[in-house]
Amino acid sequence: MRLDKRKPSGREKDEASIKLLAQLREKLHSEQVGTARRAAFNLSWMQEDGLDILKEALFSRASRNAKSAAAYGLRKMRGRMEKIALDLLSQGLKYPDRSTATVCENALIVLKSRYPGKFTSEEKIQIGKLKIRQIQQKKRRKEAIQNVGNRRNNFPK
Repeated sequence: MRLDKRKPSGREKDEASIKLLAQLREKLHSEQVGTARRAAFNLSWMQEDGLDILKEALFSRASRNAKSAAAYGLRKMRGRMEKIALDLLSQGLKYPDRSTATVCENALIVLKSRYPGKFTSEEKIQIGKLKIRQIQQKKRRKEAIQNVGNRRNNFPK
């Protein structure tokens, strides 16, 4: 896929940063998933400039690999850009392109499962057609410990 030249936003300090952003943008649109995800992760550390490139890849006519990598980069955003990235993924659910909506839906499912402590056990999180429920972990641990004890006692002597 041939990419158009990106217009610098004005936040870049020097020629080296502009060159690095161009290289990462090219790698983001790579056919190799690992290369695209690595570039997306590196872009997630670059604040506004990285966010602009990831947003462009997610909402453009890029391949599904590039969109998936861009969603991965948005998931990995930290600090003040994390909330903006979450809003972008939420906007992607309403995007007319089905591949973009699916990628955003999957990214939000992963984000919601990463922070289970933020939601109460009665709360259901609605994402697309899936319903995610919080499962209490204490009961499962007790059952697992009891099962291990039962296995030890069942061995022939």
